Amino acid sequence: MSGFRVICEIEPPTKPDLRHARHQIGVLAPVADSFLIPDNHIGRATVSSIAVAHEVAAMGGRSIACVNSRDRNLLGFRRDLLTAAAYGVDQFLFVHGDKPTAGGRTSELTVRTMMEEARRAGDDPSFSTVERFEIGVTAGLSRPLVPWKQAADFVFMQVSYSIPDLLRWREANPVQAPVYAGVMVLASAGMAKRLAATIPDISIPDELIARVDADPDAGVDAACEQVLALRDTGAFAGVHLVPVSRFRQVAAKLEKEL
Repeated sequence: MSGFRVICEIEPPTKPDLRHARHQIGVLAPVADSFLIPDNHIGRATVSSIAVAHEVAAMGGRSIACVNSRDRNLLGFRRDLLTAAAYGVDQFLFVHGDKPTAGGRTSELTVRTMMEEARRAGDDPSFSTVERFEIGVTAGLSRPLVPWKQAADFVFMQVSYSIPDLLRWREANPVQAPVYAGVMVLASAGMAKRLAATIPDISIPDELIARVDADPDAGVDAACEQVLALRDTGAFAGVHLVPVSRFRQVAAKLEKEL
């Protein structure tokens, strides 16, 4: 793959049972360079992303623990950093967080303040077991990367099915940190239409929606084709791949193609 990395997102456990998470990790391991562990995915409570990241390490893999600012105050975030240091988890993706299904935001933290706090941890003797936390941030196609985000260690681009749009953003934002383009498997035409209605600039072609409507496996094929096409541009360090429930099919196809 010549340094092109595939970071696979897994579906996090919503019950105190890690078997499904372990199964996803095992199936995707042949094609994944690392795993992204979501945090309270789509506003629902899940097992701690830090705990699941530790599980990935126990299985011999690398992981990035997603941490959202929505559900945390400063003390809770410091607890998470200490837990990560104890578990040897040193890579994070900091995000704003999806709208919760119940309750509201603590509003005490933002992605920027979490990033600043994690950087300060490097000077705190309490974190002597961790040399440095690596911090990633997200970026949308319609906005330039603000200066404080440019100081991140890596950037995850939003999901888009338009390579020209991704390349235009990349050219306009010549950040030195690795940039990973978002690729998501469309499991159904309904899913595609919901994404198109809720995520700005996602650019899902009508032709692709029609393909998925006629053949559910078309979403897997399109995602894998997108991974290969993004690799061939040479503009990205890799992809953040979201296989959703189709992780078995994605692993099988990519293992043949890569």
